[in-house]
Amino acid sequence: MGDKTQLLAIVLAAKFRRPWPIVAGILVATLANHAAAGALGGWVAQALGPDVLRWVIGLSFLAMAGWMLVPDKIDDDAASNRQRFGVFGTTVVAFFLAEMGDKTQIATVALAARYADVVQVVLGTTVGMMLANVPAVFLGDKIAQKVSMTLVHGIAAVIFAVLGVLTLLNIGRLF
Repeated sequence: MGDKTQLLAIVLAAKFRRPWPIVAGILVATLANHAAAGALGGWVAQALGPDVLRWVIGLSFLAMAGWMLVPDKIDDDAASNRQRFGVFGTTVVAFFLAEMGDKTQIATVALAARYADVVQVVLGTTVGMMLANVPAVFLGDKIAQKVSMTLVHGIAAVIFAVLGVLTLLNIGRLF
């Protein structure tokens, strides 16, 4: 929560004032982006041996824990995308580009490498993105006034750190 995609959702909602095409655009962009990330994660899982994969994933989760403590800034290029494609098209393009190399895309790659069911991983990360961004579309900047983004990032960092340690200790099989 509180990353550039939520900021982008707020900007698009304020600019276009048409929430449903924005929500649909977020869904399409996220499915496309996370499907590609899931496929990459699945490939990584097959290409590396189980011991190497465990270390790569464990260290990736620990890196994500640290990265969660660094707040994102909105992608100026994505936010300034013109209306050439309409509300839906602008949202798809902006969100797809904003997600490139973002924390959720990297997490999707790591989760798909860790868990065999890539479809479930992509669906889960997509639902997570929708749960994080749809309220931003409808509530806009009121979210930032009510929720401490520092606290949210801290909790997310702890979760990623725990996942990383459990994976490194090979205890991750519990979940």
